[in-house]
Amino acid sequence: MPSPAHLPPSPVLTWTTSEVRSWLTQLGMARYARLLCDQHRVDGPALLMLQEEDFRQPPLRLDVLGDIKHLAYHLSALRYDLQCSDLKVKYCLAQSPGSVLAPTSAGDSSPLVRTHSLASTSSDDSSYGREPPTQPGQLGGLARPLVCTSCQAVIQIPKSNLATKLNPERWKTAVAIMYALSVSWLTALTMTVVHDRVPDMNKYPPLPDIILDNVPHIPWAFEMTEVTGMTLLSIWLLVMLFHKHRFIIARRFFSIAGTIFLLRCITMLITSLSVPGVHLDCKPRPYGTWANRLYNAYIIWSGAGMSLQGVRTCGDYMFSGHTVSLTLLNFFITEYTSRRIYFLHTFTWVLSCFGVFFILAAHEHYSIDVFVAFYISSRLFLYYHTLVNNRAVTKYQESFDAKRTWFYFPLFSFFEQNIDGRIPNEFQLPLSPEDVKNGCQWIVNLYQSTLKAVGSNREVEKQERKKKRR
Repeated sequence: MPSPAHLPPSPVLTWTTSEVRSWLTQLGMARYARLLCDQHRVDGPALLMLQEEDFRQPPLRLDVLGDIKHLAYHLSALRYDLQCSDLKVKYCLAQSPGSVLAPTSAGDSSPLVRTHSLASTSSDDSSYGREPPTQPGQLGGLARPLVCTSCQAVIQIPKSNLATKLNPERWKTAVAIMYALSVSWLTALTMTVVHDRVPDMNKYPPLPDIILDNVPHIPWAFEMTEVTGMTLLSIWLLVMLFHKHRFIIARRFFSIAGTIFLLRCITMLITSLSVPGVHLDCKPRPYGTWANRLYNAYIIWSGAGMSLQGVRTCGDYMFSGHTVSLTLLNFFITEYTSRRIYFLHTFTWVLSCFGVFFILAAHEHYSIDVFVAFYISSRLFLYYHTLVNNRAVTKYQESFDAKRTWFYFPLFSFFEQNIDGRIPNEFQLPLSPEDVKNGCQWIVNLYQSTLKAVGSNREVEKQERKKKRR
């Protein structure tokens, strides 16, 4: 990079357009003297105010990248060499779009330093929101110098909402799984109760429904709904298995699903809707004893409430559990995979939509059941992730919002109190090659120690036999 051998002796702040022309000539940039000095009348103060963006944008709009970088470099060198004790001048020179004057530790005579404040939002590690790697000897999130260290230009890294603390807390995941299993058992038990209260089909015919009245009944549609649900579940299990933070996303899934199905238990008990289709053979089923009721609840629970497993229930209409499952699986897959996997996201959305259509085509639920299920599932998912991604618990531990969050969302506050932002979508093998090697070595050592123990026991037995013979 060329360096001017002889600069005008006067301070840059007092330069005229002629002295700026001389400076450009010494840099080998005389071809821009007419543009800067004659056309735009750039003098010393105006020269110091120029930024690299000014060379790229109208009205200057230089076309040669190397010239842009050379000019930006030498302008930074001029600002570095500028000795200015007037705070007013320093403040005025520091005012440019996206720049503020940064304090330095060298006092008033220190070089002029600029920091650039960049706004940032975060959605996924594949798009934005990820902090650049920390340079050696520097603290993450602090201002970092540019490559041109002599220019003393400092840029502030965009703030990211990615989490800095990602403790797996496996015991919380176990609690979430137990919570979901308990709610699923309660749901199965509730289904046996509402089946007893299903309205008589002769006395209470199906309610008017815009969609069901205009969509013909498809006998095999409900089985197709469960096939699409199993496909989404298989994809989600693979995502959880290979996600680096699998324990965190697993407890989120089980806690949200458990909460929604707990709400479903309440709505099923409150109001019993009439059977949505005349093809359904739904009658009150007296179970007799509680032992019989618990046995039937176990059948529903072990079959996951799926007709493919031979489970048939009636009365559990408000709201659709199949729609809840489809919606949550779709949302979790799209949230915890890279935004670049467009095919996967499109595929899961198509599966979810077709699954909902098959529920309605099977006339197994009213349209309002499906709508309410989708709305509750999607809203709770979005509320949960909005709170955690904006650090609703950790950022304001003593604030009113944090206390309100603890009161209205106790499970969220419990599971997410140590998570301070968005989880990056990073994937790894569940077991690293080193883990496999250590596991194999442990098995070999166990086998060898067992053989040694058996061999030593045999030696002891032989010696005892010899003693007896003597």
